[in-house]
Amino acid sequence: MEYESVIGLEIHVELDTESKMFCSCSTRFGEAPNTQTCPVCLGMPGSLPVPNKKAVEYVIRTGLAIFCDISLFSQFHRKNYFYPDMPKNYQISQYDIPLCIDGHVDLEMEDYATTIGVTRIHLEEDTGKLLHIGGAGRIAGADYSQVDFNRAGVPLMEIVSEPDIRTPEEAKTYAQKIRAILVSLGVSDCNMDQGSMRVDANISLRPVGREEFGVKAELKNLNSFRSLQRGLAYEIERQTKALQSGEAIVQETRHWDETKNTTSTLRTKEYAHDYRYFPDPDLVPMEFDPEWIEGLRAELPELPDERRERYMKDFGLPAHDANLLVETKATGDFFEAAVALYSGDAKIMSNWILGDLTYYLNAENVEIDAGEVKPAHLVEMVDLIDDGTISGKIAKEIISEMFKTGKMPKAIVEEKGMTQISGQDEIAKIVDDVIAQNPDAVQEFHDGKERAFGFLVGQAMRLTKGRGNPQLINKLLKEKL
Repeated sequence: MEYESVIGLEIHVELDTESKMFCSCSTRFGEAPNTQTCPVCLGMPGSLPVPNKKAVEYVIRTGLAIFCDISLFSQFHRKNYFYPDMPKNYQISQYDIPLCIDGHVDLEMEDYATTIGVTRIHLEEDTGKLLHIGGAGRIAGADYSQVDFNRAGVPLMEIVSEPDIRTPEEAKTYAQKIRAILVSLGVSDCNMDQGSMRVDANISLRPVGREEFGVKAELKNLNSFRSLQRGLAYEIERQTKALQSGEAIVQETRHWDETKNTTSTLRTKEYAHDYRYFPDPDLVPMEFDPEWIEGLRAELPELPDERRERYMKDFGLPAHDANLLVETKATGDFFEAAVALYSGDAKIMSNWILGDLTYYLNAENVEIDAGEVKPAHLVEMVDLIDDGTISGKIAKEIISEMFKTGKMPKAIVEEKGMTQISGQDEIAKIVDDVIAQNPDAVQEFHDGKERAFGFLVGQAMRLTKGRGNPQLINKLLKEKL
């Protein structure tokens, strides 16, 4: 029997506010444990929460950006559960009246387009952080655990998708697009390494053609887009094997192990009624003025889809390039700054940014706006190629040096003597030497083997240590052959 996967994502995002959701404690990341706490976020008896207006505004901005209906009336609930990282033994969240409902996100996949519905966006407070000491760093096998409440009470937005996702690739693309939108809005830095964006995935299988859902598993610890894609792929394989062998799927929460590339059972999944939701008696309901909502809508910045369309229209970029450039706001900003400085074709800038520069950034895990290579570096390097001072091959060496040192291309060329050899007489002598030293390849070329010509060009580039003008080498070599 053939099965199809049914996937829904819950994306948790810490909002970029200066203070916590219900108190004035700082939200700065990386401070000493338990130094950013007060009676409110520690759940001391008699303390009273006060909502953070900026956090509410950020959620509504997000809802407007992904075409949600905004609730003009909303309220906070208490979600009751007992765990050491929850100092009150309940979490202030939202239940039946979230701030935003019924949105959608359009995806452009490689061979098709699809739309993923967004069920709701609600606002809650984050939990503290547990550190399990000893063993593998997980609660199982640990000698003891420590808790840091600095994160407890940080504004946390949860974006819940409809179960419209069908493949791990769609899940990854959807999560990346949500991140791009949130960063463009300025509501969060969405730094997955620091936990300001976390993704949980619900996945079930059903026979192809059947409408009702299968029993789902929820995946935790998906701390990168790569982990999200690989964790879902593993779970599809696991559930398929179980169903084909007649094994019943159990609704549960599972942990993704990045080192073993497997999932394992964490706990049996709770249901909504297990949390005993009820309206928080310390917080009054919220009512919003429709004119205020429309004011927020009017202030929305250019979003990734709009930016992509502009790049295709104004710069003539193909959809593939435009999609990659708007994946992060920083990449788009870098591209536009470079294009503003460069007098040539914007596609050339796109090629260098998405090619060699991205290679070095990924290898060192550096964001484009934090690297040594700035738009002015890249433009000066491409100008040197355009005026014949260096070749594209030399440029690849220069971009590596720029990435390490931050030096400008002209300075690197002068220091290392990397100027392109473009003198006709000098190149002609090198071509003569290549022909004399490689009679077999010359004969192969005359016998109609075109690849022999590429070999001879390569030999000429070797003799010039990569500094020869490739166009001139090609021209003279063809003439002499």
